[in-house]
Amino acid sequence: MFLDAMHFKIREDGKVVNKAFYSILGVNQQGRKDILGLYLSEAEGAHFWLGVLNDLRARGVEDILIASIDGLKGFPDAIAQVYPKTEIQLCVVHQIRNSLKYVTSRDQKAFMEDLKRVYKATSKDLAEYHLLELSEKWGKKYPAVIKSWQANWEALSQYFKYPEELRRIIYTTNIIEGFHRQIRKYTKSKGAFTSENALLKLIYCACQKILEKWYQPIHNWALIVSQLQIYFDGRLHLELR
Repeated sequence: MFLDAMHFKIREDGKVVNKAFYSILGVNQQGRKDILGLYLSEAEGAHFWLGVLNDLRARGVEDILIASIDGLKGFPDAIAQVYPKTEIQLCVVHQIRNSLKYVTSRDQKAFMEDLKRVYKATSKDLAEYHLLELSEKWGKKYPAVIKSWQANWEALSQYFKYPEELRRIIYTTNIIEGFHRQIRKYTKSKGAFTSENALLKLIYCACQKILEKWYQPIHNWALIVSQLQIYFDGRLHLELR
């Protein structure tokens, strides 16, 4: 499952305010993508996500194997409150973007070359070796960046245990960001929406158009799901047809 938010401007009481639009994209047992929920709130926060997750459970989502999310503070704890067995994978791309904000432009190319050895390693052990090298080379100059990678490492590195086909899917929230980019094609002409209902109606119609194209399973899904069944023994009940 992939969880993320995007932001829109809405007119309220003569003012233009920002609203966070939460979306949840799930992959079912047949490997097909679907949108499980769309929610609107004042701003993105772990507290609201907790309500969203409780709503998912009330609607019948009993278990989530892997949740791919950004680095929003408190988000993993919110998931753990509702789905304690869910494995959290922090988005590596978000982590990279946040890191580069604190690296000077003249160092970014060299820093990225070293960082690629970490997140593109063939195993977690090799990635940790390269992370140590990264720390030794850049730790004194950019201590906050290195500390962030070390502090979040467990949640950033979950994907290494899986086959390459699944790694490419879960190490980033790109799959749901792609959905958001498609939504933007329908909303980009609007500077600010006249109401929440106007926004919700347009996004709902956009979703229907997008979902029409989601009829094929994820590439190599047979291999992926067979391995997931082993990793999550007893939690993945496949319906053989």
